[in-house]
Amino acid sequence: MELAKIEKLLEKYLAAETTLKEENVLKNYFSQENVPEHLEEYKSMFNYFTNSSLDVSAKTISLPQKKNGSIMKWLSVAAMAILFVGIYSLSQNNLTEKEEAMLAYQETQKALNLISLNLNKGNNAIAQLQTFENTQNKIFKNK
Repeated sequence: MELAKIEKLLEKYLAAETTLKEENVLKNYFSQENVPEHLEEYKSMFNYFTNSSLDVSAKTISLPQKKNGSIMKWLSVAAMAILFVGIYSLSQNNLTEKEEAMLAYQETQKALNLISLNLNKGNNAIAQLQTFENTQNKIFKNK
């Protein structure tokens, strides 16, 4: 029964679905001497994880001391100021481009309305000519 449970936990472990408690059960099981032959390959893996967690480095790490910290602060402030000025100028350019686009749109609408008005006048004239032609045909056919 325990072997079936371990195999099921091992499947969950390989699918990355185990909890820390379940992983500890696997580590404890594979730290034993008696492990079935078909699970022997996993024994070395779990023993490596256990042994590598015990490794400690004795090397000390020294961090460099900061020099001229005030210069870096002023440089960062200057960079931020330049960034804000650049963003502001770009936003101003976008507003004028939007205004120019709106003006061009309005002028185009005026031109299209003028064309539409003149085409409607032409349609009215053609309608009057059609009426004239129909009347003329009636008169000449009657004679």
